[in-house]
Amino acid sequence: MPLIPSEALPHFENLIYLPMLLIILERDKKAFETGPFKLKRPYLAMVAEAEKLVQKDLKESRLYMRRRSMKLIKGDRDDLFTEYVFIHEGYEDRRRYLNVRLRNRSEELLGVYLTMGDRAICM
Repeated sequence: MPLIPSEALPHFENLIYLPMLLIILERDKKAFETGPFKLKRPYLAMVAEAEKLVQKDLKESRLYMRRRSMKLIKGDRDDLFTEYVFIHEGYEDRRRYLNVRLRNRSEELLGVYLTMGDRAICM
């Protein structure tokens, strides 16, 4: 039996990526507010909707983790890797993520959430 159940992995990864996305979306919102855009509202609405969706998914993952007594702890970080410790039922699973992979996956997810947010606005 694996230390970390496979159905829990997406929730652990949500706790890694989704907080990063919230930081990115907040910075983007500020850029749209202060930038030289003639029509700011559509951009701000799309970012705000994406933010809501990210927060919803993050809340669901946190609830899932809390109910199962699981924890994610950010470990050491260097120029190439960031370590995360997945904790479940007293077991620790240490995983190292390439920083480039973290950035690329965050960018992928940002595209997904902006698209979902855009669809929600258009409905």
